[in-house]
Amino acid sequence: MNGKLYLIPTTLGDTEPLEVMPLSVKKVIKDIDFFIVENEKTARRFIKKITPKKMQSSLHLMPLDKYAEELETRFYLDICNNGTNVGLLSEAGVPAVADPGASIVKLAHEKGIQVVPLVGPSSILMAMMSSGMNGQNFAFNGYLPIDKGERKKAIKELEKLSVDKNQSQIFIETPYRNQKMFADLKAVLSPSTRLCIAADITLSSEYIKTFAVQDWKQQSPDLYKKPAIFIIHK
Repeated sequence: MNGKLYLIPTTLGDTEPLEVMPLSVKKVIKDIDFFIVENEKTARRFIKKITPKKMQSSLHLMPLDKYAEELETRFYLDICNNGTNVGLLSEAGVPAVADPGASIVKLAHEKGIQVVPLVGPSSILMAMMSSGMNGQNFAFNGYLPIDKGERKKAIKELEKLSVDKNQSQIFIETPYRNQKMFADLKAVLSPSTRLCIAADITLSSEYIKTFAVQDWKQQSPDLYKKPAIFIIHK
């Protein structure tokens, strides 16, 4: 039988793995030696933390970072033909969602390899769950433009979409630019538009709040260098 591709979640920060994911994740990692990873150092640290008895020398890590050549990565799943299982590890959270691992999942489907998603923390879904906004209809928009003018235009477009479709609009920002994003949201959005900010999800410093924009103007959360999810709905 062919091997399978396991989509293995990781923690969203310095949290004990088994506090935020089921024991089944540990069992799968224990039995796999071949992993596709975005960062070898953090992948080894996570594997050691969740399966401390697993020998690091047994690990075969295949890089999936910005330097990985597509021609090379297309062969990463060939070992599945020999019945070998492969694990796909994200840098944080669940693989293939706002993550380069999507290309490997696509490859697995093309090659007829079974894809097995495992349960773990997803910052996007956990933010949506806790926002109090429309969970029946929402969209993830990734990163907004870096240019200030284009970013403000994108914010207004997302606000209009939320009205036209009754749809919660989710997006993210590079952590060190969170404060600028927060300032732009307060400046551009209508006072009655609701804004949820969810930062450091699952960590002891977790911060999740939803207010109308007019009420956010009296708030000054410290979001600098903290992984954060932004959601708006008018």
